[in-house]
Amino acid sequence: MIIKGRKLKLSVVILTKNESSRIHRCLDSIKGWADEIIVIDDNSIDKTRQIAAEMGARVIQKKMEVEGKHRNWAYAQAKHEWVLSLDADEVLTPELKEEIERVLKSNTSYNGFTIPRKNFIGDYWLKWGGFYPSSQLKLFKKSKFRWEEVEVHPRAFLEGECGHLTKDLLHYTYRNFSDFLAKLNNQTTLEAQKWFNVYKENPRKASYKMNLGHTLWRTIDRFIRTFLVKKGYRDGFIGFMVAIFAGFYQLLSYAKYWEIRRKSIRKNQDSFL
Repeated sequence: MIIKGRKLKLSVVILTKNESSRIHRCLDSIKGWADEIIVIDDNSIDKTRQIAAEMGARVIQKKMEVEGKHRNWAYAQAKHEWVLSLDADEVLTPELKEEIERVLKSNTSYNGFTIPRKNFIGDYWLKWGGFYPSSQLKLFKKSKFRWEEVEVHPRAFLEGECGHLTKDLLHYTYRNFSDFLAKLNNQTTLEAQKWFNVYKENPRKASYKMNLGHTLWRTIDRFIRTFLVKKGYRDGFIGFMVAIFAGFYQLLSYAKYWEIRRKSIRKNQDSFL
């Protein structure tokens, strides 16, 4: 049970960019509970920083260039060894807070914990298609954890054993389909640039992984796995659209990669004229 008036010796680190419509709900779910709340803001042009400061968070402005590197830097700003990493669209439930409090006061031997997440499109909870429980390593000792320092989809590395919490974190992932597509557009741009960087260092590897035939196979495979294997069809039309977007991610990433590479080749050819 959470004891009112006592703050948990825990640093909550939240990464933001133009999240004025969602940051209040996130901060409200942890206000008065964690001893330190830090918001690392990526040059927002809305009122994100103002809202966070008014709600008692320590606000640091820093542009994100490489996601993994940015996250590692953010965690290093925490004063406590235990860090809870959140995004502005995530909300803690009272049950999850109680569970976190119990494990941190138990002198646990684990160096980190995964937390199951309920992912939402608008107010609809995505129960299938691989979206639940969708556990992520969100609670950890900062000296034992780091992200791979790459542009997109960095991997998490934890020294020692990892435990698993059971209470859900609410993740309001997408406001609607338009928001889903906007995020997909941004992520595929980063994915394409990542593969172009691979192409510059190892063209053979890039050619093997990023070609039209392989892309079409992965597009179909991701749709089938999301909609059929992981039972996304049980989420009805929303599940169908999510599966379409999952496949489209592969196709759009390749199209953008093809475009970047083509432009680079033409530029190199022009330089020889």
